[in-house]
Amino acid sequence: MNRARVGHLFRLGAELAVLLGLYLLGCQLAAWLGWPIPGGVIGLGLLLAAFASGRVDPAALQLGAGLLLAEMLLFFIPALMSLLDYGALLREEGGRIMLVIGSSTLLVMLTTALTVEAMCRWRMRREP
Repeated sequence: MNRARVGHLFRLGAELAVLLGLYLLGCQLAAWLGWPIPGGVIGLGLLLAAFASGRVDPAALQLGAGLLLAEMLLFFIPALMSLLDYGALLREEGGRIMLVIGSSTLLVMLTTALTVEAMCRWRMRREP
């Protein structure tokens, strides 16, 4: 392997380690504080705080985050396979389940959009 490839793999590993560390820190905080919030959500909050404070540049984690986003389907395969075991439940309650999934997805998208908009406006006010 050439030097550039080794450097690329080292950077990817370091970025993934930072993202994993934030996730594990979020899980520990959730356990220690007894919060009903998943550790991944707390970890994302910590990452957002690091970005908002300027301590971490979003481009510094772009490679690792890009890899995780590119392989996101692998994270959902176990959930999709479990649907095969609950066919009767889906036939009876599928409409309600789809309504909950659709409305929660819409709510997450709306919340994300409003948060990004608020952060962009806040940042524009801070910059000269």
